[in-house]
Formats: sequence, C-alpha cells, structure tokens
Amino acid sequence: MAEETVATSAPVATKPPAPKAKKKPKELAVVNQEGCTGCEVCVEFCPVDCILVVAGPEYDQHKKLVEIDLDICIGCKLCVKYCPWETIEMLPNEVAYETAASPWTQRTVLSDRDWMANASAELAQETIPALLTKPFSVS
Repeated sequence: MAEETVATSAPVATKPPAPKAKKKPKELAVVNQEGCTGCEVCVEFCPVDCILVVAGPEYDQHKKLVEIDLDICIGCKLCVKYCPWETIEMLPNEVAYETAASPWTQRTVLSDRDWMANASAELAQETIPALLTKPFSVS
C-alpha cells in the first residue's frame, strides 16, 4: 500500500501594515520653572521619559529644575496631575514652544542637546576651584 503524501504549504508571512505617522498632541506640558522645586515627582509618572532634570539658575547644583522635551511629550497630562506644586500646565501645541522659550524656563530643550553637554563643564569650572581653595574645618 502506497502512502499518500499531502503537500501543505507553509503560511505566507505577511508584512504588517506600516504604522501611521505620529499625530502631534493637541496640548503639550510646559513647566513654569519659577514654581518648580525640582522634587522630580513628575519624572516618576512620565510614560515616555520626556522630563529632564536640569541644573537650576546659574547651574546651581543644589537647586535643580525639570524641563520637558516638547518633541517627545505625548500630552498625557500625568505630570500636570501629579505635580504637587501645580507648576506644569498643558498648553496648545502651537503655543507651547513659544511659552517654553519665554521667561518660563531658564533654557529650552534643544534638539541637539548642546546645552546639556556644556552644563556639567560650566558647573565643574565654577565649583571645583572654589572647593580647592576653601579651607576645610573639622568640628
């Protein structure tokens, strides 16, 4: 008795459809840094890690602030909801960039992150010489 072989074809893998272009959110979160204490509560709740901790005025290492990268922000409003100081606001997309560049923030998050590369060097240049020349006292 001859065995009959049945040819089965493997399922053809289909290419998934291309994802749609990301829509810009209607509103973006902007921090009014005058009220920011640098507590970083908002950082914990951001699902896309668009909130950055930056040095405070004059790159003070003890007074940190947060800044939102508007190119990454998805407008979820979680940072606004959980900010204990109510210093983050949702603004219309077209107004958010302009407001972030205004006196609300010390500096804006640049797409090439130049200011971040220079911040630690400036802080070190100001802080380290002062520490080396200051006498230490032991109590």
